[in-house]
Amino acid sequence: MSESMLNMWISIGGMVFLILSIGLIAFSRYKLKGVFAIIVSILAYICLFIGGITVLYIVFRGPTI
Repeated sequence: MSESMLNMWISIGGMVFLILSIGLIAFSRYKLKGVFAIIVSILAYICLFIGGITVLYIVFRGPTI
């Protein structure tokens, strides 16, 4: 697998983490209460952090040929 294809799959994984965090945050705010809302929110913010770091890594790494 070329480096460009690997970067593509890594960036898609980062976007999946970001989309998952959006869904989990909305779910925890509107459907859950109490301890479950806190646990799901923490998981959502972890996904947000991982997704953001992944996308930033790919963007700042620069173009590949």
